[in-house]
Amino acid sequence: MLGVVGALLLFVISPTGCYLSRAAWEEARILSRRQPIDRLVADERTPDAERAKLALVLEARRFAADSLSLRPEQSFTRYSRLDRDTLVLVVSAAYPDRLARKTWWFPVVGRFPYKGFFDFGAAHRTADELRRDGFDVSLGASSAFSTLGWFNDPVVSTTLRMDSVSLVNTVIHEITHTTFFAKGQVVFNESFASFVGGRGAIAFFRARGDSSAMLRAEAEWADDLRLGAFWARLHARLDSAFAQHPDTVRDAMQQAANKERRLAARRRIYADARRALVDSIGPQLETYPRGWVERVPLDNAVVMARQVYATNLALFDSVLVAERNDLARAVAQIVVGAKARPADPFGGVRAQLTR
Repeated sequence: MLGVVGALLLFVISPTGCYLSRAAWEEARILSRRQPIDRLVADERTPDAERAKLALVLEARRFAADSLSLRPEQSFTRYSRLDRDTLVLVVSAAYPDRLARKTWWFPVVGRFPYKGFFDFGAAHRTADELRRDGFDVSLGASSAFSTLGWFNDPVVSTTLRMDSVSLVNTVIHEITHTTFFAKGQVVFNESFASFVGGRGAIAFFRARGDSSAMLRAEAEWADDLRLGAFWARLHARLDSAFAQHPDTVRDAMQQAANKERRLAARRRIYADARRALVDSIGPQLETYPRGWVERVPLDNAVVMARQVYATNLALFDSVLVAERNDLARAVAQIVVGAKARPADPFGGVRAQLTR
């Protein structure tokens, strides 16, 4: 018994234990502020803009359940007002000379290629430490999250600041996680949820008869497909270049020479990628702000972080076409394929598509 207690105490004071304790504390604070959304919508004291957004959340939630056969459980039935503008900062990192991510292990859910921080100082310190260790680092804000059905996830005020299309997309995206989440397959889970959120928002506003919002949702999904293909091509080109100069040789001098060759190839590829973004991709984007293609960082951390949410989006669209644009049936078929091959859910979806 003492051994178990001692192990628990050591875990609590370890870096992982401290991180999880802070996350649990912040989650408890968020949960403690929950208020039923239906009551807030009915309450005349609720500001009009807030009431309209909350009503939209409930409508999107019902659509996800009734029209897409997703399982919201009790998520997004409550609302928590936060006392800050940013919910969480997310850190991801990658090696500069190969396409390999830094990962973090968490109990129950396994390894993740990113780490979210409620403590923003800790997020910046972690990012700085990773940079000092030679990693490419991506640090950005997230306005929503899912506990995968473990808790009654509320809508938080940072999410409510989104425009209507992004808000509906986010609600459906997060509900997709509570419906199906393949353990250890983060890229599949996030990309699948991106597909359901993007396509679901289009279907939602079409059913609602809001042509303006539907067109905006269609434009956003078209941009997601364009950029998803761009990141995939860039990833493939980097992977091929790095493979030509492997780090598996035993000679130390040859290892150093190969690393320099990989870094030189990386510089050329990213220079070409920037030109492609500015000259070819940028003019096609409809929903990104002016100048984004010139400003977006290009390094291994960014490429791999973007791919977490945008891998094989066209594959999911192919399933939708095969199911005659019935999104609920497409979602069901994708889940069947993913469950058939837990170690390769994308391969399972392809196999399901060719049946």
